[in-house]
Amino acid sequence: MRVLLTGGNGMLAKAIAAAWSEQDRPDDLIAVTRAEADLRDQAAVRRMVDDLRPDMVIHTAARVGGIAANIADPTGFLMDNLLIDSNLLSAATSTGVEKFIYFGSSCMYPRDYRQPLVESDVLAAPLEPTNEGYALSKITAARYCEYTARQHGLDYRVVIPSNLYGPNDDFTPGRSHLVAATIAKAHAAKESGADSIDVWGDGTARREFTYVGDLASWVVASLDAIHDWPTLLNVGQGDDHSVLEYYQAALETVGYSCELATDPSKPAGMHQKLMDSSLAKTFGWEPRTSLAEGMRYSYDAYRSSLV
Repeated sequence: MRVLLTGGNGMLAKAIAAAWSEQDRPDDLIAVTRAEADLRDQAAVRRMVDDLRPDMVIHTAARVGGIAANIADPTGFLMDNLLIDSNLLSAATSTGVEKFIYFGSSCMYPRDYRQPLVESDVLAAPLEPTNEGYALSKITAARYCEYTARQHGLDYRVVIPSNLYGPNDDFTPGRSHLVAATIAKAHAAKESGADSIDVWGDGTARREFTYVGDLASWVVASLDAIHDWPTLLNVGQGDDHSVLEYYQAALETVGYSCELATDPSKPAGMHQKLMDSSLAKTFGWEPRTSLAEGMRYSYDAYRSSLV
């Protein structure tokens, strides 16, 4: 089996490639990056799929960013992701790719809805405005996968992970997600001897984060069983923590202590979006990495990248 893996330079794709090697799968894994094919370019995507003729696609590529980035450019997050997903999905279906794993996002779920969130809650109520553009693009692609599976009988499945973190995360200020941002800020505070770290919002918003290596290992180990998966499948850690708790964990990880200066005037997004991953557990999902362990692995990788 030939498997096309998109987003080859991204955190999730690199973790999948590592798990592929560790599990010694006999199939050919072909990881592609933007340098090899800009997925926003329809002709380039079609040429790539025609040339590679994959039996399966694992689609991790996306334009992603933290809350500040989403607020600053909602049109970009909407249109870039719509182009990426529509180009690849249409090329895959038209060339007869029978298996496709699409990675959605917990942003697809309604704002301030019931907790924990189940797969049928998608489109049940209005979305969180701060990342609505990104969420709409992910919902659109997820629906396409559902339609394709139903209309053509193909194994097109949508994995909805919680927020992810780990080695190869994006620690860039303004672009990083919460855990990466807390680690980078805690490290910078330690290096400069800062008295405080600025925190958007009042710090009480809660987020669920899953260590990327756990998700990657499960996906690689489960590839042969995706025909039995439901079309949508939540895959998360199973518990959540407040923003302040993540910052405190980051400070403990880097070995520093300072004030956390909250700013309630700044947007904090949804108050909570814990997902119910009980369906995934029936297919062998069992996250093993604790937050303390995952943060340590992430911080070690971050420090190595600074050398």
